[in-house]
Amino acid sequence: MLKIPDAVCNIIAGVLYIGSAYIMLRLFFDKVLKIPVSDLGMPKFGIKPVWIITAIMLPAAVKGTYLLAFKGEYVSSDMDTAKIAATLSAGIMFSGIAAAFVEEMVFRGIILNLLKDRWNIYIAVIIPSLLFGVLHIIGMDYSIGSCLLVIAAGTMVGIMFSLIAIESGSVWNSGIVHALWNIIIIGGGLYVSEKADKYSVMTYVLDNKSFAVTGGEFGIEASVISLIAYIAVAAIAFIMIRKKPEQVNSK
Repeated sequence: MLKIPDAVCNIIAGVLYIGSAYIMLRLFFDKVLKIPVSDLGMPKFGIKPVWIITAIMLPAAVKGTYLLAFKGEYVSSDMDTAKIAATLSAGIMFSGIAAAFVEEMVFRGIILNLLKDRWNIYIAVIIPSLLFGVLHIIGMDYSIGSCLLVIAAGTMVGIMFSLIAIESGSVWNSGIVHALWNIIIIGGGLYVSEKADKYSVMTYVLDNKSFAVTGGEFGIEASVISLIAYIAVAAIAFIMIRKKPEQVNSK
């Protein structure tokens, strides 16, 4: 109605989404449940350098592996300038930053910490992570093989984000890793897939059709290559946690 460019609307939508989600969560827990959000993994904003580096290196390593180790062809979607701006702004601000941080506040903030207080840290990590994986197949017409791959990868990435949040004491750290992963891997810039994606500016179309390499119907986020990367980062976070016994022993 105001004739604002789509790119600007996407930025506004992203800011409103993450801002309103945080405010509503904070009001609910502060005023209704009388639980400070700092107890739910949302203290004063701050990100540890190690997780900033990880946030950059994780998606760069996965995408770099595909671009350097597997043959393929770059296919352009032939978008005009306005469409490119709209696509990238949506991928960066909404699908990237806003969606990632809201998911982290809910899964690695609220659900993880409430389960940890009710039971223990192990249940708090496994149950939300499995739920995180299952949610990615709901409503999707995937084959059984793709569903199993998505659940496995989704559960592992959930465990990875959970361990980062536990090690750092906040969802802001898992959020930055999640956000940069979304931006670089599925943010609408350069997409990697076995077929061209009309919703991305450019697609690197793989010659390789191996189910394990392409990730099946879900895409490379569910591939064995990504799964190995998730496990590696989760292992690093777990080792860091083990050096802080109070985090494991606490409720």
